[in-house]
Amino acid sequence: MTGETDLKTLLRSMQPKLHPAVLVFATLPHGARLPDGLDAVMTFKEREGLTCILAEEAARNAGMAGTFRCRMVTLEVHSSLEAVGFLAAITARLAEAGMGVNPVSGFYHDHLFVPAERAEEAMAVLRELSSPG
Repeated sequence: MTGETDLKTLLRSMQPKLHPAVLVFATLPHGARLPDGLDAVMTFKEREGLTCILAEEAARNAGMAGTFRCRMVTLEVHSSLEAVGFLAAITARLAEAGMGVNPVSGFYHDHLFVPAERAEEAMAVLRELSSPG
């Protein structure tokens, strides 16, 4: 399955889903591993360390300092990793609303990490963007 590449189709059928958990971005030193039992939504190895996106409470319980309290929105359309302009159109619209967003592409879907206190506003923007006409 290669996923959808047509921008109009992607925008029209993206079906944003807001997840309930409040998440944070945290980091561990280079070479460190997640503590046993800690379940991250995402990890990414960078030269400076391991970036982790995880539940705010889990980070606090593990003694990890988190930043950027956010909620995850999954765009429920199988977008191709080669799709052109999909995230650009979405992040531009959120930027017009004065909202920062951290997008992450998975194999099947794109995910947006939006400020927790503005998650419902982000959903309204996304629904408007996906509505026909």
